[in-house]
Amino acid sequence: MRRKVIAGNWKMNMLPDEAIKFIDDLAPLVKDVDAEVIICAPYTDLFYCLNYAQDTNIHIGAQNMHYEEKGAFTGEVSPQMLKAIGVEYVIIGHSERRQYYNETDETVNKKLKAAFEVGLKPIVCVGESLEQREAGKAEEIITNQTRLALDGLTNDQVKATIIAYEPIWAIGTGKTATSEDANNAIKAIRAEVARIYGEEVAEEIIIQYGGSVKSSNAKELFTTSDIDGGLVGGASLKPDEFSKIVRYNEQ
Repeated sequence: MRRKVIAGNWKMNMLPDEAIKFIDDLAPLVKDVDAEVIICAPYTDLFYCLNYAQDTNIHIGAQNMHYEEKGAFTGEVSPQMLKAIGVEYVIIGHSERRQYYNETDETVNKKLKAAFEVGLKPIVCVGESLEQREAGKAEEIITNQTRLALDGLTNDQVKATIIAYEPIWAIGTGKTATSEDANNAIKAIRAEVARIYGEEVAEEIIIQYGGSVKSSNAKELFTTSDIDGGLVGGASLKPDEFSKIVRYNEQ
């Protein structure tokens, strides 16, 4: 049985004092839950989140990183830098990075390999646009993104990868894929992993859903056959709401 993994992606929100208060408020609300709880914070909040999440079951992740160890990359942060301060997870290839900052399948793959080199746990995002979905290309897009992201990884590395299926048309729009549509898309991703890496790997890999996840739809989404939790955007900015998503099975 795969464990549920529920990650909050704060995006470009939360000043350090707000991040500290959030962690303090969230910790008692998610104590002893079965799911893995992750907060992916902006770079400027990471040190504070790591300090205040000590002795809790909250894990801390970054929202992006470069694939090089060091060099003339002004404004970038390396995997080694994240690892050095104790970061555990990192989001790679979010649709906003692909859309606004020219992230490609090639750079996603490089970042994924670089994350594993230093022992970071990657959360790799895949998803189709509304135009691609309406053209009937959704499955083709997400399976291609999955295949290219994982290219060259070992079976053990693929097992340790978290994939987040985030239909771009559902991110921050209030629109959510139906639980059936989301589960079918994730089944297609899992089938692609099985085709390349075998059934055992496909059965172990964690695949989340992201796209306007909230407490009112979390249970319906997370109790399907193949959805292993969520990558939560706006709803992760409120401790009470996020804790209800984490405790979806108690609703």
